[in-house]
Amino acid sequence: MPPLSRPLAVAASVAAVGTAALAGGVGLVGSLPAPSLAQGTPGLMEFRWDNDRNYRKLYFFITETARLKRSEYYLILRPKDRKTALLKLSVTVPAYFDSKIEAKNVKLCEMSEGGMLSRTRCQRTIPATIEISPNGKAIEIFPETPVSDKGTIGVYMNLFNPFNAGMYQFNALGQAPGDIPVSGLLGSWLIQIDPN
Repeated sequence: MPPLSRPLAVAASVAAVGTAALAGGVGLVGSLPAPSLAQGTPGLMEFRWDNDRNYRKLYFFITETARLKRSEYYLILRPKDRKTALLKLSVTVPAYFDSKIEAKNVKLCEMSEGGMLSRTRCQRTIPATIEISPNGKAIEIFPETPVSDKGTIGVYMNLFNPFNAGMYQFNALGQAPGDIPVSGLLGSWLIQIDPN
């Protein structure tokens, strides 16, 4: 066989080096760590099609964002989210949230907000009567005494995430002590459930 010309020899050696690098790179892909999953906290930026000035975003934390997984929901109300003490707290659940919520798995708590060095958790349970509507789309919480607007409180729920992935908007309505029993919108928790 005749010897290869100089340009063809260079091209052949570059192709051999490229093939070896590709094979070595493919071997490395299997050894890379798996990407980490996002935590169940709200994003820093949120886009809404119909942005209303009356919409107030509330902080939340969920322990598992994948569908059908058992998760702990911490729906948090900070002192800046409410102007007065609360006599009653109502949480509306979206009609398409197909997970069963039971009163025994819901409680009203004094919360500690998590961050880089600590976890969100229920520090102390506030004595309250909890009622779930027959269709499961409203949670009514009646504390034994009005809850002060000084500390961070929240609704803790332990349940399975719904079957359908998507975004779910839970709304918080609070009733202040007074002569007129009217509930006002405190804000909304916009929770995202991931496919896997």
